[in-house]
Amino acid sequence: MSTETVDPRFVDIDQWPTEAAVDAMLEGQLAAVASIKSQVPAIAAAAEEAARRLRRSGRLVYAGAGTSGRIAVQDGVELFPTYNWPQERLVFLMAGGQSALTESAEGAEDDGDAAREAVAAAGVGPSDVLIGVAASGRTPYTISAVEAAREAGALTIGIANNVGAPLLAAAHHGLLADTGSEVVAGSTRMKAGTAQKAVLNMLSTAIMLRRGLIYRGLMVNMRVSNEKLLHRGHAIIRDITGVDEEVATRALDDAGMEIKHGVLIALGATPEEADQLLHEHHENLRPAMAALRAREPVDA
Repeated sequence: MSTETVDPRFVDIDQWPTEAAVDAMLEGQLAAVASIKSQVPAIAAAAEEAARRLRRSGRLVYAGAGTSGRIAVQDGVELFPTYNWPQERLVFLMAGGQSALTESAEGAEDDGDAAREAVAAAGVGPSDVLIGVAASGRTPYTISAVEAAREAGALTIGIANNVGAPLLAAAHHGLLADTGSEVVAGSTRMKAGTAQKAVLNMLSTAIMLRRGLIYRGLMVNMRVSNEKLLHRGHAIIRDITGVDEEVATRALDDAGMEIKHGVLIALGATPEEADQLLHEHHENLRPAMAALRAREPVDA
């Protein structure tokens, strides 16, 4: 596996000046991000199918072990505060259980049966999307999770850092971040981890984009949870609708702090109409706005 091999350039890195060693690490990080350029079409295809699959009740399920599992969980937990993606529509399958997020449980990665049991216990099914992440692409826990989810009818996405990895073949969508040798051999929290994080960021953001939770580059489904985000919510409504601060504030209040609803209310909908419009259009603001405008009477 390329992620485990020793790069001859760095065999004496422990004797290098610290600045030179750090510079080499930075070079590796830049190369890691560059390695995923070829995967843009594959990431887009996976995101589009995932968005279609999720619809109203589907869940995003993240599966992994060790470093890769922790990176996967990091991506998922950000979806609630950033896009108000419901927490009940997020599932995390971590080899060794939730305690493995902070304490190493590396031996758990070999337990494929545990992964299958976890997928079954979570009730993963046809409306769900499971994302499995493993630098080697050979981790039994992650491969078994993907296989079990696929057998249950879920859409599966595999992210790995080695060409020809079994994980990529096991998933409906295999995303390869071919990062090669690490500066410190086998330390996949470095280049491999950086590439995984970038792929996950793009994948989940593209899913949210296709689910209609982003409008004109704005986080219109953001969770308003503090004073800073309250002001941002008002600003988003003003930017989209052109209303003043007073109207935006009242609209967001009437919407129960739901920004998309607030936009429709600022445009003249009642709270009930805003609810109905968003429900009819699968929570996608753009077609909901178009439908509201189509209802407006045309001056004679």
